[in-house]
Amino acid sequence: MTSTTAERQYAHVGKTSGIQDHDHDLIHFLSARLDTLWRCDQCIANADGDAALQGFWRDIKKQEVANVNRARELVKEHVKKNCF
Repeated sequence: MTSTTAERQYAHVGKTSGIQDHDHDLIHFLSARLDTLWRCDQCIANADGDAALQGFWRDIKKQEVANVNRARELVKEHVKKNCF
């Protein structure tokens, strides 16, 4: 049985890891939330004239602030445990 090009191309991806998967997941999550938070003010501005849509983006922004703060606290805890 022969490997496909894609199987060969990705056969060794992920074999070497700088940190445990759960810590990588946490950092990746934090980065994604920061990206979303960074865009929220622009989305609010883009929705000018549509109070419901602006309210939606403001709600998302509040949720993302909470998500970022929680993830940051978990990163701090993991740093104290020498996970990074």
